[in-house]
Amino acid sequence: MSKPANEVKRLLQAHPDISHLDVLIIDLCGNAIGKRLPASAMESVFKQGTPVCGAMQLVDVMGNTDDPMGYGFSDGDPDAFAVPVVNTLSPVPWLPGNKAQVLCEFAGSKDGEPLWFEPRQVLKKVMAKFSDLGLSPRLALELEFYLLDPVRGDDGAPIPAASPRTGMSESSGKVLSLDKLDEFDEVLGAIESACAQQNIPTTSMISEYGAGQFEVNLQHQDDPLLAADHAALLRRAIQGVSRSLGYDASFMSKPFVEQSGNGMHLHLSLVDNKGNNVFDPGYRDGERNLAQAVAGLQATMAEAMAIFAPNLNVYRRFKPDEFVPVTTDWGDNNRSVAFRVPPSDAANRRIEHRVSGAEANPYLVVAAVLAGVHHGLSEKLDPGEKHSGNAGAAVDPDLPLTIWQALESIRSASVLSNYLGADYLQIYADVKQAEFDAFMAEIHPREFEWYL
Repeated sequence: MSKPANEVKRLLQAHPDISHLDVLIIDLCGNAIGKRLPASAMESVFKQGTPVCGAMQLVDVMGNTDDPMGYGFSDGDPDAFAVPVVNTLSPVPWLPGNKAQVLCEFAGSKDGEPLWFEPRQVLKKVMAKFSDLGLSPRLALELEFYLLDPVRGDDGAPIPAASPRTGMSESSGKVLSLDKLDEFDEVLGAIESACAQQNIPTTSMISEYGAGQFEVNLQHQDDPLLAADHAALLRRAIQGVSRSLGYDASFMSKPFVEQSGNGMHLHLSLVDNKGNNVFDPGYRDGERNLAQAVAGLQATMAEAMAIFAPNLNVYRRFKPDEFVPVTTDWGDNNRSVAFRVPPSDAANRRIEHRVSGAEANPYLVVAAVLAGVHHGLSEKLDPGEKHSGNAGAAVDPDLPLTIWQALESIRSASVLSNYLGADYLQIYADVKQAEFDAFMAEIHPREFEWYL
């Protein structure tokens, strides 16, 4: 029996009452899209995939298409095939009716080849370059999110979730509060349980700075693609479990002006073919390897900002003195820098990339980070001195910290184009530009307040 067939058999043995299968694809914006099929279709899906419109990988955050590079309307909007990713078939414990889900990627309908604009394929392309260096990335992601009341305020603004204990919403956060974790234990425990059932390896849960804000960390993986899968599926699990228990969970970067923003932090080390961490100070050239990797991240940060910060709201995070990077500085155990070297033993020495907003596409974030690291090592770049104080007191004017500047930067990228591909950067920028243009097409209330 084939491995995919075994996967279906194992699921049905453990959950014989499965009624439906959700076929998931993570789109350009990081959202889960797809279709729901009866359980009887599972074997067929695993054998040959299931047809889904391929240009769905090129829709904006609202699911709209602007026909980027002629994909969508111009080419007749053809189907591709959603093909299951091995070991991602799992139950969906937060949904009624005994449903299952499987993560998929696209293959072309004519030749079965992967679609070049699939974010998983973009990441695979970057990963392949590390074989030239004889190195393998090892990484994990952390995601921050807000628990919200499902009912919005009169102006449509979000309201922090009410405490199950008091019935009151927090006015400010309680960072690292165990009491806050206890208050929301029902939903946080259900998230942890759902992740365990879906083989999403969570580690710590933390109460964050914002009112109703939390962070979930994931285990390090030797496969960057698997680490990105975990982040994408974690986001779906958090939102689904929260909704089932009467909350909304939001990964919007800055839902509250006066509260801290939601980030996606990435922890990265590199190992050689013997499994040794090449950032270990005791490793030959360990310090230089770490420095060169950071320098590559510095060199590509501006080019990649439209990936790390993919919409208008994300840029509200980038303000002075908010533990959000506003420069390209690096440093030891310093949360004000963009590229932090956390305290650890030598074998686990790593870089923490602190730039991305929580709603960014994890595959593209990982691809852009790996591209920067590879570039720095290949070109033997120098990151300059570490910053030991507050690196966030003033904004670096050379960073594109608006969405329109970031889109200009990614269109003219000279380094990232060699890794993610010039065509992909163009099509990504076209999608996000169309999304921004559509957003700005409506008159916003403050325009009447200020200019009428």
